[in-house]
Amino acid sequence: MAIRLEDVDLFDPDTYAQGVPYDVFALLRHEAPVFRQLRAGLPPFWAVTRYHDVVKVSRDWATFSSERRGALLREPPEEALETQRLMMLNMDPPRHAKLRGLVNKGFTPRMISLLTPPIRRICTRIVDTVSERGECDFVTEVAAELPLQVIAELLGIPDSDQHQVFEWSNTMIGSDDPEWQRSPEEATSAAMAMYAYANELALQRRDSPRDDLVSVLMRAEVDGERLTELEFDVFFLLLAVAGNETTRNLISGGMLALIEHPDERRRLRDDLSLLDSGVEEMLRWITPVMQFQRTAQHDTEIGGQPVAEGDRVAVYYVSANRDETVFTLPDRFDVGRSPNDHLTFGGGGPHFCLGANLARLEIRVMFEELLQRLPDMELNGTPRRLRSNFINGLKAMPVRFTPTAAVGA
Repeated sequence: MAIRLEDVDLFDPDTYAQGVPYDVFALLRHEAPVFRQLRAGLPPFWAVTRYHDVVKVSRDWATFSSERRGALLREPPEEALETQRLMMLNMDPPRHAKLRGLVNKGFTPRMISLLTPPIRRICTRIVDTVSERGECDFVTEVAAELPLQVIAELLGIPDSDQHQVFEWSNTMIGSDDPEWQRSPEEATSAAMAMYAYANELALQRRDSPRDDLVSVLMRAEVDGERLTELEFDVFFLLLAVAGNETTRNLISGGMLALIEHPDERRRLRDDLSLLDSGVEEMLRWITPVMQFQRTAQHDTEIGGQPVAEGDRVAVYYVSANRDETVFTLPDRFDVGRSPNDHLTFGGGGPHFCLGANLARLEIRVMFEELLQRLPDMELNGTPRRLRSNFINGLKAMPVRFTPTAAVGA
């Protein structure tokens, strides 16, 4: 049955329960590229689905604010927004530029290059834990472990605390999924617990600095100013959640894409020089963060559609990454795709993903390990998707493969 515009509901998490509705986004790109999405009991928003319009909104922060109503498609009360505005995600320049300048010191090319050997050791260790069994849940035992352990390495989180950080992260990000979210208050409680933990870590590093990101952030200054305690706590939460969730879901989705496209997996395995372009194609194909919200600061237009001051605008990267006017055969998974100017890390502008190069490094090293050591991985059950209108993710993916010996990190 043909989809009708009046039946489109991009806000309902159930719309994504069986997978991203790419047919709906294709309809919107062709018939209503700036679509007024109604929401029961909440203000409507404009859904921006074409590539060039997403780029325009992303780069014009003076017109389309992250700070005014936050970057998430929710309607938090003003007091909650005040706290959320301490997070870079929900800031506009010049405040955003100051904080980003401080945090950038932990993500320089030198800092990332120093992480290559530990990331390789972590990947080897993770594959070792499952390789001899011949089966595992890929999401929890492989994909989730890598960003968790890398962030722990970055921030100096002790091994014994890593899974507590993972639980807090799941509770905050999975608020629409009944399996992960027991009550609305729990997301707030998880955030508060994360703040308290971050604060304790920061106090330890002030007294005893180490060679980790927390110590770098404690020392960093921009124009003679350092991060306040609350700014640090909120940044810690952003890094722990954003760096954990997105990379986990990209690795899970990337592995599923390779399983479902065996010719492309064979092509990649036979020629590992394609790995860089293969990683970029996984990023385009999966798009772990499907959208972010902006708020119009004055009357304007997007793609010829008038937009009033105060209107909510959602930029759908997951649709832009399949835009037929930009990508040749966008519904084909092609590990050699070039060019591949996907918008998975944002459409440019001040909010381009801070951890993009770290994520690329983690993904590339993990797939080097998987392709060489577990080359015949296949599904061993039906993957279970996260119920979310925001994150394109899997909760579980049972897989099997020929058992191989652990090699030792």
